[in-house]
Amino acid sequence: MKRFLNKVVWITGASSGIGEATVYEFAKEGARLVISARREDELQRVKKNTNLPDTDVLVLPIDVEKQDEFPAKVKEVLKYFGSIDVLFNNAGISQRSSVIESDMEVYHKIMDINFFGVVALTKAVLPVMLKQKSGSIAVTSSISGKLGTPMRSGYCATKHALHGFFDSLRAEVWRENIQVTIICPGYIHTNISVNAISGDGSKHGRMDQNQARGISPEDCATSIVNAIAIGKQEVYIGRKEVLGVYLKRFFPGLLSRIMRNQIPK
Repeated sequence: MKRFLNKVVWITGASSGIGEATVYEFAKEGARLVISARREDELQRVKKNTNLPDTDVLVLPIDVEKQDEFPAKVKEVLKYFGSIDVLFNNAGISQRSSVIESDMEVYHKIMDINFFGVVALTKAVLPVMLKQKSGSIAVTSSISGKLGTPMRSGYCATKHALHGFFDSLRAEVWRENIQVTIICPGYIHTNISVNAISGDGSKHGRMDQNQARGISPEDCATSIVNAIAIGKQEVYIGRKEVLGVYLKRFFPGLLSRIMRNQIPK
């Protein structure tokens, strides 16, 4: 049985990595898709790879830093499909730089993309779901949204902020049959570290060893779709790094000592 048959699923950050893999997983579940990212040529490639009819995939380029455009983008989706059943906020950027070497402009950029962009799109879509009295909103946080790691202070801050916002949102909308799922991946084999920004705003350009050894985006996408399908509030995806969440809760001193040695290599 296809769990998202004919459901309209909007995925941001859909041109690569976790987002792209999740597009294909939802396609197998019978969803009609809205795929968004900045690179339209890559979105067209992803659309072709879904093997869905052209009418079932809307390519909708978005720059999450241009948040004033979001209401118009929502209208485009409604004009094309008539509803929005799932919003998966997946677009984001990481960081590789110490606090002392990170320009304030870098912190503003990371917060604008990872937090304010997500909040703005969620707020643009929320009235649609409230009117429908149904819907699912998911967001890619991180294991780093539950603890702090060196060289990622701005990234961790944005992910911690997402938990506060979406936990609050969930408490407000549950009576309206709207589910909120926070996705917390650990090390996934994507280019997130390659595309991360350094302290001066330049591209990091290197794959972290832990990232290279991470689980596949496809396995991650399967867990994400399963979590959204059952309405799970929060899901941790990865290998031994997931244990950090429980160490933080029960043995915070031990986790602190471990984190001191976690400079990305």
